Amino acid sequence: MSGSLLVRNIGRLTTWHGPVLTDAALLSRDGRVVWTGSERDVPSDAGDVPTLDAGGAAVLPGFVDCHTHLVWSGSRREDFRARLDGGGYAPGGIAATVTATREASYDDLVALAQGRVDRAVAAGTTTVEVKTGYGLTPDDEMRLLDVAGALIGPRVTTTYLGAHVVPSGRDRHEYVDEVVQTLPYASARGAEWCDVFCDEGAFTVDEARRILVAARAAGLGLRLHAEQLSHSGAALLAAELGCSSADHLDHVTEADAAALAAAGVVAVLVPVCSLYTRSGRWDHAQVLREAGAPLAVATDCNPGSAWCESMPYAMQLACLAMGLPPETVLRAGTLGGAAALGRDDLGHLGVGAKADLVVLDGEHELDLLAHLGAIGIIHTVVDGVSVG
Repeated sequence: MSGSLLVRNIGRLTTWHGPVLTDAALLSRDGRVVWTGSERDVPSDAGDVPTLDAGGAAVLPGFVDCHTHLVWSGSRREDFRARLDGGGYAPGGIAATVTATREASYDDLVALAQGRVDRAVAAGTTTVEVKTGYGLTPDDEMRLLDVAGALIGPRVTTTYLGAHVVPSGRDRHEYVDEVVQTLPYASARGAEWCDVFCDEGAFTVDEARRILVAARAAGLGLRLHAEQLSHSGAALLAAELGCSSADHLDHVTEADAAALAAAGVVAVLVPVCSLYTRSGRWDHAQVLREAGAPLAVATDCNPGSAWCESMPYAMQLACLAMGLPPETVLRAGTLGGAAALGRDDLGHLGVGAKADLVVLDGEHELDLLAHLGAIGIIHTVVDGVSVG
């Protein structure tokens, strides 16, 4: 649904087009921003649309969460306990989630994923990328795409991640063949992207290259889990192929970062994962920033290494743990996420952009980052319609 809406009494309005506006208002029609400016200059024809009073609060573009694994069943609580006892993260834990997800009904998966989406919207997410990867058979992966397509509230874009790990008992060469053969079906089922977990214990650079080249031929955009657990060469592969994004990047080198910057690949930071896995790796964010790589921040919401639906929490960690400046982080959670998804109509509030915005529980945008443990959001608007 697309709506028309006049947001009035905005204390501070961040559009990412010029300076922050004070004592501002915003008008949208048919889901698009048509005007922003001073409260006293609201267009005379704005009286025919519904009004949202921001109460003097700050308003930001809606958050674009460009990396999640929202569709799953089961629990990884024992992994959590083991990590606190000194164990580390390993991709093998994915198998437990695959088993539980395969056993769950379609309706149960929709209900579980919708609950996560509702929590994300309450925290200001207006666009969310949702990956498959907990099915690992063609039929199960297509079912997860169907579940993702049934979610309501935010704008949803879907990614086929059949190459998450090689399932237990499968020949890896045969499984890579199967993933490649499934790509056209994933595209026909609504997937917009293909992702590969290219790392120790998952897929090699050569396997990832083969899958992603085939994905491009099938009409899918390219994403890549890169350099999370080890230095594999995945970041250079992302640059070579011109992937839309390379995500995680904990073990990125200066040369990798320079290559990503030169190729315009968005570096997606997932600080919740660094905290949750207790990896202690934060410095890669500065390496990427200093190289000039475009940055995004995402939750990586998943059951084993980042059980978190809150973009504000991810952005707080990007500031406080990774040491990134507040404006860099706010841009990364909005414009950066949009760039990672190849969208120039999201992540900002310029005229013509999608009318996706959040009204903060605070009079300044920095309050969202400084106030830990708070919800931080009063209203979430998608396409000019209030959804939370």
